[in-house]
Amino acid sequence: MLRCMNDKINQLLSQMAALEAELRTAVHQQESRVFFQIKGKRVEFEKSARDAHRKLKTGVLRWLVKDRPQNLITGPLIYGMIFPLLMLDACVSLYQWVCFPIYGIARVRRGDYLVFDRRHLGYLNAIEKFHCTYCEYGNGLMAYMTEILARTEQYFCPIKHAHKILGTHARYNRFLEYGEAEAYEARLEEFRVALGKEVK
Repeated sequence: MLRCMNDKINQLLSQMAALEAELRTAVHQQESRVFFQIKGKRVEFEKSARDAHRKLKTGVLRWLVKDRPQNLITGPLIYGMIFPLLMLDACVSLYQWVCFPIYGIARVRRGDYLVFDRRHLGYLNAIEKFHCTYCEYGNGLMAYMTEILARTEQYFCPIKHAHKILGTHARYNRFLEYGEAEAYEARLEEFRVALGKEVK
């Protein structure tokens, strides 16, 4: 009975994932047609959009005068976090490069998560672009790490929690129910085999 319910839930989750992917593609195509085109790693806006962006850009000096003082005061603390972020990046990347081939897990592509494209926005000044680059790195790194850890969890312990938790990764909903002991070892092996079949 529980297995039948899980199959139905997995089927619905697969349909949802497919619809989400289709929606992302459609939205991206619409945005690209209306405002910009992606050429390799470069984003190019239509001339009218570029002109409008230039007019909306705030110069660095004016921006510094207008910016909230608390933002400037807390800047060193915010940007000091780059050191632990770089350390996490190095450790997690090394972990997946060494361990994933041993486990037979497809490696996580860094470029799918760390994307730096806000620098192409003409309405941002140099400081704003610097802020955006930092945020792109930090949030991209967290998403990259989450996927590495999610694949690790799928390999070692693909079991949901008894308590409801917030912020679960995309793989979590497909995990085994808490307490679902029937054929656990066989199901665990299925999860592991699936990891090896993912596109590298």
